[in-house]
Amino acid sequence: MSKHIATALAIAGTLIALPAFAQEQKLRVADSLPVGHFFAEHGTKFWMAEVERLTKGKVKFEYYPAEQLGKAKDMLTLTQTGVADVGYVVPSYVSEKMPLSAVAELPGSFATGCAGTLAYYKLATGDGVLAKKEFAPNHVRMIFTLVLPPYQLFTNKAKLDSYKDIQGLKLRTAGGAMDATARAFGGVPVRMAAPEIYESLSRGTIDGMLLPYASVISYDLASLSKSATTGENFGSAVLTYVISEAKWKKLSPDIQAAIARAGEAATKNACETTDRDVKTDIAKIREKGAHMASFPDSEREAVKTISAGIAQEWAQGLDKRGKPGSEVLAAYRKALAEGAR
Repeated sequence: MSKHIATALAIAGTLIALPAFAQEQKLRVADSLPVGHFFAEHGTKFWMAEVERLTKGKVKFEYYPAEQLGKAKDMLTLTQTGVADVGYVVPSYVSEKMPLSAVAELPGSFATGCAGTLAYYKLATGDGVLAKKEFAPNHVRMIFTLVLPPYQLFTNKAKLDSYKDIQGLKLRTAGGAMDATARAFGGVPVRMAAPEIYESLSRGTIDGMLLPYASVISYDLASLSKSATTGENFGSAVLTYVISEAKWKKLSPDIQAAIARAGEAATKNACETTDRDVKTDIAKIREKGAHMASFPDSEREAVKTISAGIAQEWAQGLDKRGKPGSEVLAAYRKALAEGAR
């Protein structure tokens, strides 16, 4: 009997000594991105492959793109409730629940996608102010992100010769700070998710949209765009993938570490690739017949003044609602400045 007990104890000791992720985990990943979208290719798929590599294949994925598990606006809820383990959340689509993330969507903030992305990542992970005051209250944890390169204006109307030509245009926005940007420049914001833009633009429900070049190509909008700006900064959009805290706590420390490490790598890969492709994207849009315009130098100061006013108004508006708008704006500007050094 003692020999059997010794054998059993030896086996138990061996099992305890196995790596924490020895048991295979399967995670459901859901998003609203069309198949072939640049963020899906250089962010989502990159992240999944990296997690599988780091865990030696012990973590597997079921991937549901293109709103297969639900609409873009519902992704936060789907992730919170466990329908998806990891979900693609655009904070501006749920701005009533995630208003602070719009800090990275304010116009005139940064010159490249990576500058905006890495500053946002710093605040949305670890002990960052957004991790504590934006994601934690929603019971989710940010894994990886992309703040898109500065948004440009695209319209199905005549040429744009001045920022004053924006007056009266019905512009698609994603909500959040983008609404304020459209209004500040005289446009009429029409809030909708990206998958709805093509039909709305082709029907004339909207006159144009604020988007980065890459998104115009991904959503096949170049052929509908007669005019577009270059070298401007009408803000941006924050794209994130999150996991619920409940699901996170069920994962072993080794898997948590692999997910986080892969998330940082995916964040850098996505922004670097997107920035690198800007010139190519402009060329593709121009080939479709769009007139590429840049506002005259005489208007630069006016555009900067309007943009600065939007940021200040955004922060003060949140402060009045009991949200730390000014604190987050200061933290984001500091992160941008530190990244530039």
